[in-house]
Amino acid sequence: MVKGKAIPAAAAPAAEMARAGTMGEAARAAPFITGFMNKGGVVDVDRVANAFRMSKAQLAQTVGLGHASVSKTARRVAPKAQTRVTEMLEIISRVRDWAGGEAQAMAWYRAQPIPALDGRTPEALVKAGRAHAVREYLDHIALGGFA
Repeated sequence: MVKGKAIPAAAAPAAEMARAGTMGEAARAAPFITGFMNKGGVVDVDRVANAFRMSKAQLAQTVGLGHASVSKTARRVAPKAQTRVTEMLEIISRVRDWAGGEAQAMAWYRAQPIPALDGRTPEALVKAGRAHAVREYLDHIALGGFA
């Protein structure tokens, strides 16, 4: 319940995040994301894949890229590959506290449909280049809005 109103089960994690309060979301996400970067400031896809116990092919699929985009050294640093992986990490970072950890946040990212976003999962939205919609949704929830 949030402020005396029942919330759907699918929205419960989002409501939990809203109750927990937020500080600057970018500030909270930054240390998590920089933990996956090399000294040159490039997200290391090998570190990301290892951290989430997935192959590079699975990581590519999770962010909507071709296998070559995360396998070939020159393509890993391409803006599209870096952007997609960074977007996924930002979303995971923002939900991991209320989800119960990184593994649970990844499970939410991959499988939880968001009713306010036509029932699409965060993964599907990032694949479609609409990570901004997930960020706006999370901002809305963090400010006390309904899921």
